[in-house]
Amino acid sequence: MKVRHSVLLSLVIGLALVAGRSAVLAHHAFAAEFDRDKPIKLVGVLTKVQWVNPHSWIYVDVKGPDGKVTNWAFEFGAPNALLRRGLRRSDFPVGLEVTVEGFLAKNGQPVANASNVTLSDGRRLFAGSGTTPGSGANDSQ
Repeated sequence: MKVRHSVLLSLVIGLALVAGRSAVLAHHAFAAEFDRDKPIKLVGVLTKVQWVNPHSWIYVDVKGPDGKVTNWAFEFGAPNALLRRGLRRSDFPVGLEVTVEGFLAKNGQPVANASNVTLSDGRRLFAGSGTTPGSGANDSQ
């Protein structure tokens, strides 16, 4: 009976370690996808919000100098981190004009890691993701 419990306990611990390792491997480092030497600042209209783990995302239609509209994806921090900083999904209604500061993706796609977002009412919010200048605190005004 003791052998059976030992085997079962070993199996459970092994499965927990494998599952935990998979979750860690699925989470990427900032430097793996984004370039801290390529900061950007874009203004556009919010089209979609994904409040999901491990990172939240906002999507913004940005009009280029040629008039062409490109939908940009901006990575934010995890929902729990954003909630702890006082942000709510409702702070980002579709159709809102936003200014997003962040860092370009290395793959050349219209994707960036957001550091700060300024809402149309002037509030500046920490996006809680990747490399961020300053203290990392929510600097809502």
